[in-house]
Amino acid sequence: MRNPTSTLLVLVLVAILLASSASHGEAPRGLTIAQVKYRGGGDWYANPTALPNLLSALRERTEIEVAERPLTVSLDDEELYLYPILHMTGHGKISLSDQEAANLRAYLERGGFLWADDNYGMDRAFRAEMRKVFPDDPLVELPFDHGIYRSFYEFSDGLPKIHEHDGGPPHGYGIFHDGRLVVFYSFNTDIGDGMEDAEVHEDPPEKREAALRMGVNVVVYALSN
Repeated sequence: MRNPTSTLLVLVLVAILLASSASHGEAPRGLTIAQVKYRGGGDWYANPTALPNLLSALRERTEIEVAERPLTVSLDDEELYLYPILHMTGHGKISLSDQEAANLRAYLERGGFLWADDNYGMDRAFRAEMRKVFPDDPLVELPFDHGIYRSFYEFSDGLPKIHEHDGGPPHGYGIFHDGRLVVFYSFNTDIGDGMEDAEVHEDPPEKREAALRMGVNVVVYALSN
């Protein structure tokens, strides 16, 4: 386990850079994660207790200053640039307009980070929309020794398996742009379900703990790379 004290300076710098790109609005106090509200029919609002629980875990386990709650943002909002980390989930179709795809690309090029977690059923649409955002930068599977699997907790076998969907092991994919991982996509595991309140899915404690640890890893990695 790594002490992420050094990530605090990175967080401050990233937040300042992103906020300077917005024409209005005020950055939240402390780190928050913005849930992406998208069109197309998919339930972008799925797993409502997952991000609050992740923020609580970050507050309790790290030295990162964390806001009280996550926020929601659309890809055509100017406030997009106030948030260092975006989260996207759902079960169905995702549809981005050409302008939204361009906005997301600009956000990521300026230092932002997107974590997409398939809640079962968004895979085909998500891949298609990412090709609109980065047509020359494909989703590639990350090796188990990638830094996202050891940024705070050690996951020597890659993503933990939380829920069964399509059979087989979970997969962690990424999009690299100019050498930096800008999109992380967790597939066939459903980390978000595992981070929800215990009574929602009745997952055993070890599954919920594994999901929260992986969520912490994603945030710490995003802030320090």
